[in-house]
Amino acid sequence: MRLLAGQILRFVAVGCLAAATHWVVAVACVEMLGLAPLRANVVGWLAAFCVSFAGHLLFTFRHPLHAWQRAAARFFLVSAGGFAVNEMAYAWLLHVSSVRYDVLLAAVLAGIAVGTFIASRLWAFRRTPGA
Repeated sequence: MRLLAGQILRFVAVGCLAAATHWVVAVACVEMLGLAPLRANVVGWLAAFCVSFAGHLLFTFRHPLHAWQRAAARFFLVSAGGFAVNEMAYAWLLHVSSVRYDVLLAAVLAGIAVGTFIASRLWAFRRTPGA
């Protein structure tokens, strides 16, 4: 149980850094480059993916470096699935809400985190040979 609690805390720390990266890059793309929020969200996700994968590989799950390619492919699928849900929810919220785009993005990013942890722990960074 202690191992799981530590893993959750590390996941939250890496996730916060990745979410902050996602949010800052997306908002910068809107504010500085004039991209539409949904397009900026894609750029933010790509930047955050790099931060998230490296952090989870090395810190959260302390995955063996020799097996990073399989973990990268699996984590990409987990992250892309989470991003697909993120983008759909974000598009819907932008359409039905009058809340600012940056506030909506922060809410959507927080909402995806639990599912990403579960899929990452049980599949993407799973260490058993048959997984």
